[in-house]
Amino acid sequence: MIKQIDVVGAVLVRDGTVLAAQRGPSMALSGHWEFPGGKVEQGESPQEALVRELREELLCDIAVGDRVETTSHQYDFGIVTLTTYLATLEAGEPQATEHAELRWIPVADLHSVEWAPADVPAVERIMQLLAK
Repeated sequence: MIKQIDVVGAVLVRDGTVLAAQRGPSMALSGHWEFPGGKVEQGESPQEALVRELREELLCDIAVGDRVETTSHQYDFGIVTLTTYLATLEAGEPQATEHAELRWIPVADLHSVEWAPADVPAVERIMQLLAK
């Protein structure tokens, strides 16, 4: 049976840029970029998971806004269903504790990095939503 993994990602927007996180060398899909977030644990809402994950991984507090996109992608380790949400920073500056790098990328340049396949539909949607 194929493993089903539900994850959430935060689309943090600041001054026309979006925060992207590069997966580290010990992570699956090493080197690919993603919206920061993580797995939804049993008993928590996607929004609660996103707040928890960013507090744990980026040492910052966020407010979760509207859903951007939900997509599923089959990897060799299972099927990932990713739901992304717009989010705003409430406290702290994001710090890479698990990722190789964090980068604020101008919306028009989001295609300048190699995104994890599950994140690509959300990237496209963000580019449409935030295009000037």
